[in-house]
Amino acid sequence: MGLRRRLIFAAALAAAPLAVGISVAAADLVAGEWSPFEGGPETTCADGSQPMFLERQADPSKVVLYLEGGGGCWSTETCTFDGPGKAYVSSSDIVPDLLTDRGGIFDAEHPENPVAGFSFVYVPYCTGVVHLGTATYEYAPDLVVEHKGFYNSMAGLEHLVANYPDAEEVLVTGPSAGSVPTPLLGALVADRLPSARVVTLGDSSGAYPDDALLNVFVGLVWGTEGAIPDWPETADIGLSEWSMPGLYVFAGQHAPDVTYARFDYAYDAAQAERTSFIGIDADDLVTLIDQNEATVEASGTELVSYVAPGTGHTLIDDDTMYALEVEGVRFRDWFS
Repeated sequence: MGLRRRLIFAAALAAAPLAVGISVAAADLVAGEWSPFEGGPETTCADGSQPMFLERQADPSKVVLYLEGGGGCWSTETCTFDGPGKAYVSSSDIVPDLLTDRGGIFDAEHPENPVAGFSFVYVPYCTGVVHLGTATYEYAPDLVVEHKGFYNSMAGLEHLVANYPDAEEVLVTGPSAGSVPTPLLGALVADRLPSARVVTLGDSSGAYPDDALLNVFVGLVWGTEGAIPDWPETADIGLSEWSMPGLYVFAGQHAPDVTYARFDYAYDAAQAERTSFIGIDADDLVTLIDQNEATVEASGTELVSYVAPGTGHTLIDDDTMYALEVEGVRFRDWFS
């Protein structure tokens, strides 16, 4: 679906009645305070400390599974536990007060927030592996990193399933690194809650390519093979096929009733910096976003996308999401 077709489709959605909005019952519910919960014995941060999982209870029938964003970590410099080169957020840096002050979908009092009445399950990002790793990797004798982010994201999913078993709507979303696994987690939620309507929204990772050598390198360091689900659609694949765009392909084939959606800035500076390592010029970023989408849709997975001009990176955690408009289509209305 090219850029023009994508925006025409978005305009049609914006003109239609909102399919996912705040019901009267949900609007009457006041979101509670953020509170921590235990993730379980397999959860860990890169340095071996325990992640801080957070929850905000509101409507039990409508739930957001939120995957925190951050940067990728694959070297001694980027995986350092301290210092300016660190590519991920330390769990100790995430405290409930910070989430209370965050905008975008976190602002439960914003009159246009479509998920204001939803309960939230918050999965922290403290392993540097886009929530997909299962490995322990030694970069140096004094730098042994727990790349086990997939166990953390699955702990969030299990908490959602156990505590919101009657959920009717589930939004799986996250920015940056948190956006990468949204299709996979969405399909896994659909497996566990087959009666729920599941929507995934990946915020700012649409440009990352399907490159066999990159898939294998990252897979071996992070242990992403451990995140390949036991689905008929993934029975015969290996690391070379387990890519970021591939998550949409396999998830869509396995759980076609899930709604798969993405947001990207056309010349996202953060994505451009990371793709430059494999020789992709920043001016080619939107072309790569379109190519990835075409590849996903050619596999049979329907992917709904909103691409905005500019070099920004991520949107859903900021009130910019209420002001952004492209060719007459407000992001907020498209999201709803």
